[in-house]
Amino acid sequence: MPRRPILVLAAVVLLIAAGLGSFALLTGMAHRPLGSGVALVGGPFSLVNQDGVRVTDKDFLGKYMLVFFGYTYCPDVCPTELQVMSAALDQLGPEANRIQPVFVSIDPARDTPDVLKAYVANFGTRLVGLTGTPEDVAAIAKAYRVYYAKAGNGSSSTDYLMDHSSIIYLMGPDGRFVTHMAYTTDAAKLATELKEILRTSP
Repeated sequence: MPRRPILVLAAVVLLIAAGLGSFALLTGMAHRPLGSGVALVGGPFSLVNQDGVRVTDKDFLGKYMLVFFGYTYCPDVCPTELQVMSAALDQLGPEANRIQPVFVSIDPARDTPDVLKAYVANFGTRLVGLTGTPEDVAAIAKAYRVYYAKAGNGSSSTDYLMDHSSIIYLMGPDGRFVTHMAYTTDAAKLATELKEILRTSP
């Protein structure tokens, strides 16, 4: 084969590889094996829980965190995902005590601690709800590469929907990113993935 076509083919392959790598970095969702280096998602945060107490990422160290971003007025996606998380943890039995499920509101204007407290109670006793100032929420959303925005124009300042990404994040006991699960993951599959991760960790 002539040398020039080989060089062209090699260049095309390199461009494709570079494009895929850039896409993964831009979305922030490239999988990283445990202990493989710097996580692409997660980081320090300071928010208020459903009891009105300010907490930080350091308060969750020592346990895995199963994190989902949403809002209490969400008509379908959020309650579905929180039910999936709750059911998956129920399937783990005592091992579920090693995991802290967390619901972070991306709608701080309506999701006060009192509103969150009533909402998270619908999904068992394990779930922690977190909210804060718009700045607090923007900071953690940026750290976790979460998209959110008010959708359309409601009939009033309190009547609106929120667009947001629908991903479950698993953070390690050290606060670092472990993996993520897509919206289509059901409770049985989530439980299986969590069991495998817990089995292979101390």
